Formats: sequence, structure tokens, C-alpha cells
Amino acid sequence: MSSDFSSPAPAAAAVYDATATHDAAADLPALRVYAPGRAELLGNHTDYNAGLVMAIAVNRGITLSARPLRDGAIHLRALDIHREYHGHVDQLHPSATESWANYVLGVAFQFVNTGRRLGGFSLEITSNLPMGAGLSSSAALEIATALALAEMFGHEVEPLALARIAQKAEHEFAGVKCGLLDQISSLMSAATSVTSIDCRSLQVTPVAIPSGGVFVIADPHAKHQLVTGEYNERRASCESAARKLGVPFLRDITSAQLEARREELTDMEYRRALHVVGETERVALGAEALAKSDLATFGALMFASHESSIANFENSCPELDTLVTAARRHAGCLGARLSGGGFGGSTINLVRAGQEESFIQALKAAWPKTECLVTPACAGATVLS
Repeated sequence: MSSDFSSPAPAAAAVYDATATHDAAADLPALRVYAPGRAELLGNHTDYNAGLVMAIAVNRGITLSARPLRDGAIHLRALDIHREYHGHVDQLHPSATESWANYVLGVAFQFVNTGRRLGGFSLEITSNLPMGAGLSSSAALEIATALALAEMFGHEVEPLALARIAQKAEHEFAGVKCGLLDQISSLMSAATSVTSIDCRSLQVTPVAIPSGGVFVIADPHAKHQLVTGEYNERRASCESAARKLGVPFLRDITSAQLEARREELTDMEYRRALHVVGETERVALGAEALAKSDLATFGALMFASHESSIANFENSCPELDTLVTAARRHAGCLGARLSGGGFGGSTINLVRAGQEESFIQALKAAWPKTECLVTPACAGATVLS
């Protein structure tokens, strides 16, 4: 479900029109829902450690065209990849053959499992958000589905509860033990602001972005498949470290305390914990920097985050490291790091306004397969009609 990543992002209306020909034959007007992808700025793997994280919604996303059905049937069509799934609302279980459909089916299952009745439904899915680029196409699909089901079947669900439904769908139907960063960012982001999330209290705070910088997402087309187990292994290491340190989450310990108790952990547990604890501290410093309109300090924190991903969390890869090295050498780049779970995906770069074109050319010279997207901080998901 992806389109050319390097092409200018179309206006929202153009994205929505992609389903118009499919709607024309229907008896009822379709409900249309849009959910954006997200880019993580600071706070890598902190969400499931009850830490702090910062992200933005990007100007690419997923659009659903949805209708309720009276017979309980479920018909899903992924228009961009020419795949279909057919099932029934009374038989919700993961598909062994259509893994993309599991994000939809998982959300439907969570609605039913929490006492929110559903009828049958059809969804047509189109996207200009590349899968595997680390921009959380999975969460965008989950959030769009959740909004569509709530609207079609008359369920009032407050935003955090909706995000939790989407998260649990990914846990149980996709097998990825993700935190809430992706779902909250796709659903609750505000335009022109960084979305700052306290993953313990689930307080969501928009932080205004100072003028003078733009975000560039760079996709080297590196492998990105969290379901292979790397993501879940990192989470298990963090949880093991917290248990040995006698704290509920790694959020509950400082870098100084961690260093003092280093001998209580294996080397791997220590390095995983050092990354997560340091990331929460970097988010706090990043919020202070944005409040002071200090983009240089914010960018330096991004570089430090990536170095920790390499040395401590080991969730980067050669393609991403090559791009960050090239970014650091460009005079117009203030900061760069991997975005999201890692093991592939994309980098997020903070670049001085007006220098993004030369910056993009520098990245492509370093890694020719790179495709880039310039994005503002965008608003979260919405029901269109």
C-alpha cells in the first residue's frame, strides 16, 4: 500500500479521490477516514518503558472508504497492493495468508472483545505511506479502522481508549508488543507541533516547533520487519533489567543510578537500559530546547540518540548509519537519527529551512537508493465524511 516516496505529497483531497471510482457503484455513500503516519523525533523504545517520547504526524497516510454491511460479512480490499480478504464478524481471527488484513481484523476483535458490538463492514484501503519505512503504516491502518468502526456503529470512544484498542490489536493479531507512541501520534497530533507523550500518565502535550527548520525523512530501503523478533527481544531485555533493578519500569531510574548499579545487570541489559534511560532524559532536554527556540540543541540530542541506538540498543543498520553520517557532514543539518523501532526503516533529519534540497542530494550521493520526503508536523487522524 505505498506510492512513490520521493514525489510531492498530494493534497488530502487528492488522496481521498483515489477511492472515488470504487464508491460510485455502491448504493450508499462511503464513510471516509484518514490517518497519518508518524516520525519519532526523540524517545526511542521509551513508550513501553513508561518513559517520554516526541513525535510528529507526517504528510503521508492511509485513507479508508468504509460501509456497514447487514449480513455480518467483512470485505477488505487493499487497492494499492491488489489484495483482498473476506470473512465474517462472528469469526474474527488472524489471517495466515493476508497479514496486512490482521491490523484491521485485530481492531474489530478488540471492539467486540470490549463489548462494542459490530455488524459486517467493507473497507477499501489506499495509501501513500510506504510500508517498511519506519513511519508506522501499521498504526495508521489501525487508527483509521478504529475511527471508521466507531463512527459506523455508533460507539463513542475517547481518544486514548481508541489508541489502546489499536495497540492491543497489534499485540494480539500482528505479534508485535508495541507501546502507544505510534497510535497516539497518528490519532492525537496537532499541526505545527511536536507531540510530546508521557507514556506513564499518557499525558499528551503539543509543543510548538520554532521557525527555521524543516523535517526531512530519508528512506534507504533497508529491511524493516519487527515481527521477526528483534523488537520483542529488546522489550524483554528492558523488562528484565527493570526487574533486577527493582523498579516497575526503566522510567523509574536515572542514568546516575543505573551506572551505580551496573554490576547487577548483564552487559546487554545494562546497554539496553542505558539507551532507554538516556532517551527519556533527552526528551526532557529536547522539550526545554524547543521552548527556548534552540533548534541546534534539539538537533544535537537527535545525533546523540542515534549514537546510543548504535552502541547500546543495537537497533540501527548500515544503511541508516550511512545516512546519519552523511547528514552530520552537511552544514545545513542540525540533527539526524533513526526513526521508530529500527532494524531498518528511515532516518528523521532536522534541516535548516532553505537547505533541504542540497541536503537531499547529499544523502542520495551517500546512498543512491535513498528516497526523501520533506514534511511539516501535521494534524492527526480525522473522519472526512
